[in-house]
Amino acid sequence: MMRFRTEIDIPKADFEIGAAERMLFVGSCFADNLGWRFVENRFRATVNPFGVMYNPASILHTVEKCSEVRPRVAVFTLGTNHVYILKETGEIVDNCQKRPQRLFEERELSVDECAGYLQKAINLLKSQTAASGSSEGTLKVIITVSPIRYAKYGYHGSQLSKATLLMAADSYFPAYEIMNDELRDYRFYKEDMLHPSEQAVEYIWERFRATYFGKAAELFLEDWRPVREALGHKPFHPESEEHQKFIARTEEKKRQFEEKYHLL
Repeated sequence: MMRFRTEIDIPKADFEIGAAERMLFVGSCFADNLGWRFVENRFRATVNPFGVMYNPASILHTVEKCSEVRPRVAVFTLGTNHVYILKETGEIVDNCQKRPQRLFEERELSVDECAGYLQKAINLLKSQTAASGSSEGTLKVIITVSPIRYAKYGYHGSQLSKATLLMAADSYFPAYEIMNDELRDYRFYKEDMLHPSEQAVEYIWERFRATYFGKAAELFLEDWRPVREALGHKPFHPESEEHQKFIARTEEKKRQFEEKYHLL
């Protein structure tokens, strides 16, 4: 049988994301794309609480500031190994805040430096979970590399940056490979020809589900789907008695769902 595209083989993970799982997503705008899928589906997910973070050092900085977040699953999405250092202090900044470029030095992190920052972030999350006495199980960490190319570095430079991140990554989900090999067609990109389209993100979300979801998480999604659809319903006559009854029924279904999964 002839095949006309590369299919990325992803083995089933050795752990499962549970129903209404507590999760933390930190990283590039692709972390936003994936993380908000979980938020919309009522997982207890926190997504980039201090803004988008592109490099491993900035991901660590977010974890350091997230002392109140206690995820069972953390997803780090790496965008680049390029960092900006404020010359005055020698510190890596997460956002240049539109200050003059002359105030900063741009540098590339090595594979060991990327791996070191990621390990510090993981260790910190583990220690925070242990200190809280959480009974929700051992922290699991998933690392992805954003499939978005950075044109500002030139495409060769962008590939070198991604290669550094790939060598530093462990517990890896291949979003980068899915986008660049399996979905190797410009119809899967937005108009800028760099960012994945909504259809591409949806496909990667489905592959992510197939890798990490068990029966409990799939049942959770199945239970939530009709409630979500009802909440998103746009009525022709919002003031009608019929619609007011529909709202009341929907709110009761939402309350029952939240009670079933201890979300109240």
